Amino acid sequence: MDDKQETFTYQYSAKQQEEVRQIRQKYLPREEDPMEQLRRLDRSASRPGTIAALAVGILSALVLGVGMCCTMVWGDTLFLPGVFIGIAGLAGIAAAYPLYTHITRKRREALAPEILRLTSALLK
Repeated sequence: MDDKQETFTYQYSAKQQEEVRQIRQKYLPREEDPMEQLRRLDRSASRPGTIAALAVGILSALVLGVGMCCTMVWGDTLFLPGVFIGIAGLAGIAAAYPLYTHITRKRREALAPEILRLTSALLK
């Protein structure tokens, strides 16, 4: 009697295997590896500073525009207030970058122990 079992095996192509792997990855429970965690922490260090600086910069640019409008359109009645409003807008624009650096520096100081712990684990 013949003890051989006939089996059929099929190998997917490399492209199909990659697609199968990507689909499977969507349904697996999410596990954050140390490198992914390090990237996330690094992004989160500068995000609050960026948001604050953008908000201050955009609002200050709008204030500058209002000041320019006061001096150019209603120059005879609102020229002097328009100049002061424009100067306030320029001051806000100038303060946006120092605000970003201050917030980012404080955030990095707060995250430094966690980032150093992760990098030491990765470099071992």
